[in-house]
Amino acid sequence: MRFEGKTIVITGGSSGIGRGTVDLFLREGAEVVMGDINADEGSAMMSTLGDSFHFQKCDVSQEEDVKALMDYAAESTGGLDVVFNNAGAGGPRDAIDEISGNDWDFAMALLLKSVAMGIRHSAPHLKKRGGGAIINTASVCAFQAGFGPVAYSTAKAGVLHLTKLSAAELAQYNIRVNAICPGFIQTNIFAATVGANKEEALQINSVLGQAAAGAQPVSRPGVPGDIAEAVAYFASDAAGFVTGTHLLVDGGLLVGTQSSWDPEAPGMLDAILPEHLR
Repeated sequence: MRFEGKTIVITGGSSGIGRGTVDLFLREGAEVVMGDINADEGSAMMSTLGDSFHFQKCDVSQEEDVKALMDYAAESTGGLDVVFNNAGAGGPRDAIDEISGNDWDFAMALLLKSVAMGIRHSAPHLKKRGGGAIINTASVCAFQAGFGPVAYSTAKAGVLHLTKLSAAELAQYNIRVNAICPGFIQTNIFAATVGANKEEALQINSVLGQAAAGAQPVSRPGVPGDIAEAVAYFASDAAGFVTGTHLLVDGGLLVGTQSSWDPEAPGMLDAILPEHLR
């Protein structure tokens, strides 16, 4: 019960990583306030998760919605201790030489501005509490090409830098700010990016699960609970001396090329040198 007596705001908590985090914090004794654009699922969760769960519809790309969520959380529970800025989607998939300005602006509002405003409008409530923790969802896409669309990846890189800057500015108020960088996590974000229906989403998740064994050292896909545990660490007193950094939760995806961890994979020299020189 690490979070008994604490109020946690989680955005994008109706599915995937967010839902896994909602469940963990409820198990650990917190009052959880979820903001999500999916009002139907939010209402359904209200009826099943008990009195410690609260829901308010929130479009995180709209500043007034984000402010209203933070104000509601503080007013309805008596204060605010932890914020998990998690809501997002894959966004536009266009390449840089094809994407429109409007699509770019949409991705930045959904994935970067939302985090900035989550920090902006939760900070006054955290100050009143004497401090707290903010955790932002970034991504392995922030580090190199090939893991996501250009707009999504750029926004997630922005989240990492925003995390550092915010940590520096808010340290004087005993507010810690950190980021989580998920790798391949079995959620519907990949299916939603391509507009898949429920049946197609199940197939996509199955394929991703099988592909994970060959894509990273840890031979299983990540699950929402893996990320939830990392969020709980940053939110807890155990991370009281940790701020302005990030945690990769990626099964080792970024440790190096496949030849660095798979003894059966050819190395770079194997690929370019004649056999008699290897």
